[in-house]
Amino acid sequence: MENQFDRGSALSIFGSDRKEDFMALVLALAIAAGVYFLVG
Repeated sequence: MENQFDRGSALSIFGSDRKEDFMALVLALAIAAGVYFLVG
């Protein structure tokens, strides 16, 4: 029996890991831009 790593994709609201990663990147950039313009 081989152990397999489970990323927890069943809990994701997105259908694919690639889409989830892309949306996380977009959200992080939006937060960074908001902090940059509001604070800086």
